[in-house]
Amino acid sequence: MAIMVTGGAGYIGSHTTDRLIEQGQDVVVVDNLLTGHRAAVNAKSRFYEGDLRDRAFLNRVFDQEEITGVVHFAANSLVAESMAQPLKYFDNNDYGFIVLLETMIAHDVKQLVFSSTAATFGEAKEMPITEETPQIPTNPYGESKLVMEKFAHWADVANGLRWVALRYFNVAGAKADGSIGEDHHPETHLIPIVLQVASGKRAKLQIFGGDYPTPDGTNVRDYVHVMDLADAHILALDYLQAGHESNAFNLGSATGFSNLEIVKAARAVTGAPIPYEIAARRPGDPSTLIASSEKARKVLHWAPKYDDIEKIIATAWTWTQSHPEGYADK
Repeated sequence: MAIMVTGGAGYIGSHTTDRLIEQGQDVVVVDNLLTGHRAAVNAKSRFYEGDLRDRAFLNRVFDQEEITGVVHFAANSLVAESMAQPLKYFDNNDYGFIVLLETMIAHDVKQLVFSSTAATFGEAKEMPITEETPQIPTNPYGESKLVMEKFAHWADVANGLRWVALRYFNVAGAKADGSIGEDHHPETHLIPIVLQVASGKRAKLQIFGGDYPTPDGTNVRDYVHVMDLADAHILALDYLQAGHESNAFNLGSATGFSNLEIVKAARAVTGAPIPYEIAARRPGDPSTLIASSEKARKVLHWAPKYDDIEKIIATAWTWTQSHPEGYADK
């Protein structure tokens, strides 16, 4: 009896795999290693390298393992890249999801937790964003995730495949002991880039856009710690295993921090000056995204342990200092 984690060599997937194993679960990891890292995968899991769009490969994994539920992370997730290459995102994220759903149905696996995103909401007209806020994506990445939510709905209607979609806001931080963390190539997330400047790997930070309708003109985002996010996935699995209906939940802190506020917090954590310059806006970036996570707290009994942005940044700094070259250090 095993849980399959797709994209389990990636940032959020590796932390969730680690937490599942901590809790005594048997875990099977599937990843094509295009953006993930083999060194990030907990050695107590069973690892299969391959692409979800490869039906024969995925069927072999399901044939060999007794899968009872799937936690699905595998996806392309760069907003700017999705604006330039939208069809790549629909092929990988949506076609790959179809193959996964069909394979699950064929093997009578009826419990799925998958990563959606705050990007499905686009430029929301209300803050904080609730699950009922209209979903009007402003980029192909967000559109591809909204399509996945719709696919899952109809797979439930037709085949009884129960699912939970978790709409993340900005994920940050690392496991507290620094053993696993965030390592993307290229790195596009604000906090690890800020810490690269703090550690001397970059000369300065570029902040994309200084003229947004926010208090200081820079993007405002809601940050949630990666281990709190991992816990939410496990609670969502528990929710499905208890026989509940399909559902969607926002995951955030309900507090927004601008890019300049993140720089200030990182300076406090690291003691480094962290110089920056304001650059042009990136296409497809909403100005403000702040979540209401009341539903997840009430229904899933999710209680995030990291509610202070400096503590979140401090765990990422521990990872950065212990792995200055990321997983290439291993």
